[in-house]
Amino acid sequence: MSDGPLKTKSYKFAVEIVFLTKYLQEEKKEFVLSKQILRSGTAIGALVMEGEFAQSQLDFINKLSISLKEANETLYWLNLLKDCNYISIESFKDKEIKNKELISMLVSSINTMKSKLGEKLKTKNEK
Repeated sequence: MSDGPLKTKSYKFAVEIVFLTKYLQEEKKEFVLSKQILRSGTAIGALVMEGEFAQSQLDFINKLSISLKEANETLYWLNLLKDCNYISIESFKDKEIKNKELISMLVSSINTMKSKLGEKLKTKNEK
């Protein structure tokens, strides 16, 4: 998968979350929190992919905004897993850094698209 940095990084993050879930279920016998982080952590990239074929710029912004919510939720589950001693500090920090990077990229992409959309609307209103 190599289309753009956001798509690539969100996909790689999803793969790490799948492996984390497998570890949590097989080694720690933890099934509730692991399903939560699996859902939110893989949804980030899935929504980025959905945005690729958005019906409009507003739909694209919506998809990325939902992806941002999922990334934020994933951060919650990572903190909970760390604080309940299901994952090590090292594992947490690694995933936290990657998750926050995705959050920054999503915020930047959303703001860029909102700015472009605003300029488009402004130009349209001036005509």
